[in-house]
Amino acid sequence: MATIPMRFLFLLLLSGFSLCAIAAKPVPENLEPLPPPPAMDNSSDEEPEVTIIKQTEQTVEEFRAGGKLYMIKITPKVGKPYYLVDDQGDGKFSRQESLDSGVRPPRWVIHRF
Repeated sequence: MATIPMRFLFLLLLSGFSLCAIAAKPVPENLEPLPPPPAMDNSSDEEPEVTIIKQTEQTVEEFRAGGKLYMIKITPKVGKPYYLVDDQGDGKFSRQESLDSGVRPPRWVIHRF
């Protein structure tokens, strides 16, 4: 019966030594701050421009950032809208049925409480 408290005490003592070993790592002196990511850069407060062109059979929405066309949304009168997206930035557009990437992580139920 005394073995369970001893095991618990041993576990606490071992975890305390582990935390001390992790906290004692020296910090290098040549650390420099990271530059802000391009999306977070506040130098360009410009919002994307959207141009809507209504035609008889479809509506075309052109999305531009910094004057460069990067996405086109085409909504036909009959049917589902689709997108033409320039993924590489080289001016070649690929068709996508939606902006959803299609990645579906598994959602298994492991345990219910």
